[in-house]
This record gives sequence, C-alpha cells and structure tokens, in this order.
Amino acid sequence: MWTLTLRGGARAAVVTAQWYDAFGVVTSGRVQLELRDGEPGPVLGRDAGFWLRGTGVRALRNPGCRTARVRVFTPGAATRQSTHPVRQPPVEGDDMNSLKDTEIVAGPASGRPNHTHRFRGLAGTGLIATLAAMVSTTLAAVLARAAGVDFEIPDGGETIPMSGIAVVTGFFSVVGVVIAVALLRWSARPADRFTWTAVTLTALSLVPALISGANAATVTALLGLHLVAAAVMIPVLARSLRARTD
Repeated sequence: MWTLTLRGGARAAVVTAQWYDAFGVVTSGRVQLELRDGEPGPVLGRDAGFWLRGTGVRALRNPGCRTARVRVFTPGAATRQSTHPVRQPPVEGDDMNSLKDTEIVAGPASGRPNHTHRFRGLAGTGLIATLAAMVSTTLAAVLARAAGVDFEIPDGGETIPMSGIAVVTGFFSVVGVVIAVALLRWSARPADRFTWTAVTLTALSLVPALISGANAATVTALLGLHLVAAAVMIPVLARSLRARTD
C-alpha cells in the first residue's frame, strides 16, 4: 500500500508488474484515467475509487494544476514478486510521498513533453494560424472590394479599411489562442471545450454586422470574413489540442 503523488499535468504509466490487481482511491486533487486505445477516460475527484484490473487503463494523469494524490493498494504484487521482479519504491511505513519518488513515477516514466513544451507548441501553432487568418481575411476583403463591396458603415459614414480588417482578425485570433492555452492547462477535454467555445463566440461575433445597418453586400461580406477567420483558426487549434492531450 503506497501513495502516488501527481503534480499538475504529470502522468504515471500503469505497468502490469507493479499495478497488478491494484485498487486506487483519490485522496486529493483530480485524476484522469488514460485508456489503452488512446482515448481520455473519466476524471475522478476526491474519495473516488477505481480498480485497474481488466479496465484497459494504461496511465493515470493529473489534468489540473493542483497536485493530486492516489492511495494505491496492490494485493497482487506480493504474490507475483518472485516471478516478476521489479524495483519497488522505497517504503516508509506503508507510504510513498517523497518528491524524488514522485518524479521517478510521474515524470520520466511518461515520455511526454512537459507543460512548457506543450504550451509553446500550441502557442506557436496558434500564431501561425493567426497569420494565415489575417492573410485570408484581408485577401477576401480585397476581392470583395474589387467586386463592388464598399464596406461602409452608416453610423458616421466611415469605410472599414483593409488594415482594420487585418488588425481585428489578428486580435480576436490571438484571443482564441489564449483560450486554447487556458483550456489545455485547466480542462480535462480541452479540444472539445475549445470547439464549443469558439463556435459560440463566432456566432456572437456575427451579431454586430447584422445590426450595423450597412447595405446587404457589406453585411454579407463582413459575415463571410468572420467565417473565413473561424474556418482557419478553429480546426487548427482543435487538432493541436487533441495532439497534445491524446
């Protein structure tokens, strides 16, 4: 009987020889079960128990930033020790709480990039997608203007400049990247939540164009520009989130 400590984002692989017939109880934080087919399993909170035998769980992961602890009972380990020798963690009484042991179990065993690399990778992908969205919307706006769309807003009689379209696209695309990074940090299913959040925000962003009072061609062009930016940003960030959580 011992305690597994998982820092925020840490992952501990389930090795059959060590975890045979194990039963765990979450004593603090949250723990997500990672299934063998690569799909994320349920997220368990404090006092939740789980039995690993026959469940197809390949790892335990801490999806949050708060340290999680799991009390692990392995009745089968003693009977299998002679035929499956493994290096057991150092024992103090019946507990394993030291930071050194935690790093051995949840850090190097995972083989996955740390939080800094995951966030930098997502942010880099997001910035590239932002530039692509800015170029796409600006080009679409130039083509629309060449086709006769004046982009004039009745309130004040101002005409939206092409540079303004690029700046607005860039600003809201960066907001989307920030949301994606935050969900990667704090959500157990960041890709799904990001997709729903981004689609909802895109729908809300269409409202100002609809009530602007501009002519039909300008309204249609503005709606199209919003959808172009969303079509570039949402799939790219959603795929990037899935690649960093699967």
